[in-house]
Amino acid sequence: MDISLRRAVDEDLEFLISLREKTMRQHLLAVGMPISREEYVKRILFEFDHAQIVELEGTPIGLFKAKFDEALNYWYIIQIQIEPSYQGLQIGSRIIQDLIEQARRTGASVGLSVIKTNPAKHLYLRLGFNVVDASGIEHLMELQVE
Repeated sequence: MDISLRRAVDEDLEFLISLREKTMRQHLLAVGMPISREEYVKRILFEFDHAQIVELEGTPIGLFKAKFDEALNYWYIIQIQIEPSYQGLQIGSRIIQDLIEQARRTGASVGLSVIKTNPAKHLYLRLGFNVVDASGIEHLMELQVE
């Protein structure tokens, strides 16, 4: 399976809106968050310079957005979304594990936030993340690498 990441560009916006609708709508509705196109675009464009398109053999199948804070030696996973038809193939796990390995080489920590009702939380727990805080509808999770 040839998984690659490439920098997201403006032309990816329609794909990313569709991806957000497919992957996040039910979780957003469950906690009363807005699901309008405008809100989707606002979330997609947040930290867009860190957005990468996940491709499988050249076909866009997801989004991965992570940011490194050098002063804190801390990676923050902003978003990861994989097309539902490609979920369960360990693609998201591989991408996150690659980031964890990169963090391990520099002694960095890794964090993320997840909506409490999102089943992706189980993936993060399996990868070694722990819930360190909760605020409203989200859990803050962190992984201390060694």
